[in-house]
Amino acid sequence: MLEIQLDGTEITVLKAIGIGGGVMDGETFLDRVGNLEHAELLDTLKGLIMLGYVISDKISMNEIEDIMITNFHVNSGYTKAIREAMDPKNKKRKPKRSRRVRRE
Repeated sequence: MLEIQLDGTEITVLKAIGIGGGVMDGETFLDRVGNLEHAELLDTLKGLIMLGYVISDKISMNEIEDIMITNFHVNSGYTKAIREAMDPKNKKRKPKRSRRVRRE
């Protein structure tokens, strides 16, 4: 199982994009994360794209104007691991015990 470690800014960005698999346009995304500094937002977004957690239709983003014309979505291959990283309750769950019994 893939274990992902996320910081607070990464969680904020992922929640703003939405984990449900839908595409988020850049203007709506910026409205949702309006309280983050532009440099921090750009750095976090570049990191998430580089790791493959977020997919965008534009690779090079150096200014906020680049984000405004870009579409984003969370990579569906990492959705389950990202949800577990965002919800600490899921990490503490014990794995289900197997119902298989050894018979002699």
